Amino acid sequence: MKRIVWITGAAAMTLATLAAQQSSDFTGIISQKSGQKPALAVPDFRGDGQAQTYMPVFNQTLWDDLNGSGLFNLVPKSQYPLTVPQQLGDFRAAPQVQTPVRRGQAPQTGGGLWLSDWSGPPAQANYVTIGYTASQDNLFVLRGWLVDLSIPNPVNAGALAKIYTEPMSEAGARTAAHQFGCDIVERFGSTCMYGTHIYYVRRGGTLKAPVSEIWVMDPDGRNQKQVTHFNAISDFPAVSPDGSKIAFTSWVHGNPAIFVFSVDPVRDLRFYNQRGASVMGEPSFTPDGKQIVFQSSVGGCCGIYIANLDGSNVRAITASRTVDAEPKVNPKTGAEIAFSSGRSGPEQIYRMNIDGTDVERLTDGTGEASNPSWHPDGQFLAFAWTRGYMMGAFNIFVMNVATRSYIQLTHGEGKNENPSWAPDGKHIVFMSDRTGRSQIWSMLADGSNQVQLTRDGTNLHPVWGK
Repeated sequence: MKRIVWITGAAAMTLATLAAQQSSDFTGIISQKSGQKPALAVPDFRGDGQAQTYMPVFNQTLWDDLNGSGLFNLVPKSQYPLTVPQQLGDFRAAPQVQTPVRRGQAPQTGGGLWLSDWSGPPAQANYVTIGYTASQDNLFVLRGWLVDLSIPNPVNAGALAKIYTEPMSEAGARTAAHQFGCDIVERFGSTCMYGTHIYYVRRGGTLKAPVSEIWVMDPDGRNQKQVTHFNAISDFPAVSPDGSKIAFTSWVHGNPAIFVFSVDPVRDLRFYNQRGASVMGEPSFTPDGKQIVFQSSVGGCCGIYIANLDGSNVRAITASRTVDAEPKVNPKTGAEIAFSSGRSGPEQIYRMNIDGTDVERLTDGTGEASNPSWHPDGQFLAFAWTRGYMMGAFNIFVMNVATRSYIQLTHGEGKNENPSWAPDGKHIVFMSDRTGRSQIWSMLADGSNQVQLTRDGTNLHPVWGK
C-alpha cells in the first residue's frame, strides 16, 4: 500500500512539475490570470437627442469589445453607484476628513461622484469609462474618458480623453464604440482587433451541385460579406501579411487551382497554375508577401511547393510518397514551415526548413493532428488534435515548438478544427460543429470567452488577417 501511495505521489509531483513548466512555456500568449487583470467598470453612456436612439447598440458594442479583449475583469453593472458621471468634470474630490461611521450606518459616499465610490466596495474598480454622445450637424459625436481611480485628484485622473465623430446611424454608433474601445485597449499596450478581418468559407448549393464561396466578416461577426461569386467550390483562404491580398483554392475551372485576389478593391491578380497539376490544401504567404507555399501534384501526389506570387518559378519543397499538406510559413522568421503529413501513419504535425531540410515531427504520433497555424511571434502553433478522443473528434491545442509542451483549449464540445491566430496573438478563430453544423467561433488564447460568430448556413475554414 505504501508503495502505491509513493508512486501516486511521485506521479502527482511529476504532473505538477509538467503543468508548471507548461504554464511558463505559454506565458505571454495565454490570458493573464484573473487576479492580475485590472478591474474595469463600463457603465452605460447616455445620448442627447437623436443619438439616444443608438445608445443600446453603442453600449453593448463597447462592453463586448472590452470584455472580449481579455485584458480586463469587467465589473458587473449591478455593483455600480447609482449616479454615473458623464464627464471628468462631474467628479468631486472626496473630503479629506470624513465623519466617523457609527455602527449600523452606511459608509459616507459621494453617490457616484467621488472616485472612491467606484474604487471602493462594492465596485472595487481600478478604472471606469465615462462619457456621453450627442447629435451635432446630424453626426454622432462621442466624448469619452478612461478614468484612473488610483489617482486621488479627479482633475488628474483622466487616463484617456477623446472625441469621436461618426455618421448618425447604427453603424456610426458601432464604429464610435469600436474606436473608443481600441484606444483603451492600446492604452494598455495591446493590439486592437477592430479593422482586422476574418475570411472563411460558406457552403451552399445542393448535394449534386455543391457550392462554396469565400466570405469575410469583422472580428465580432458583423458585416458578413461574400467575396467570391464563382458559383463553384472555393476553399482554404489565406491572407497576406499586410492584409491586402487573399489566396485560396477553387474548382471553378474543373481541376483545383490557386487564385490570388486583392482585397480592396476585390480583383483577380492572376496566379499561373501549371497545366496537368492539381492544387489541394491551404496556400500560405511568406512573410514578405512575395511567395506562396501550397500542396500540389506537380510531380506526383502530393508534395509541398513554393512559387512566386504570380505562380512563376514553381519548385518542390517535399517529395514524400505520402500526402504532405497544409503548409504554413513561420510569419516571424520565414525560415521554416509547419505542415501536416501521414508519412509516419495517422496524420501528424511536422516542421521543416523552408528548403525542405531538417524535417521533424512535432506531435507524438498519437491520434490525428492537422491544421497548424503559427502564432505571430513564430514560437507557438495552434492545431487540431484528437489526442484523448476518438478518431475524428478534434480539439484545439497550442504547442510551444521549442519545448514541445502544449495546452488544450477546447474539451469535446463538438468537433473543433482549423484554428487561426488573430494579429494580436491573443485571440484564435476556429470552426466547431457543437451547435449541430459547422460555424465560426472565436476565443482567447487560453480557451476562455468562446463566442459564436456565424449562425446562417454552414461555415468553415476561417483565417484571421489584418
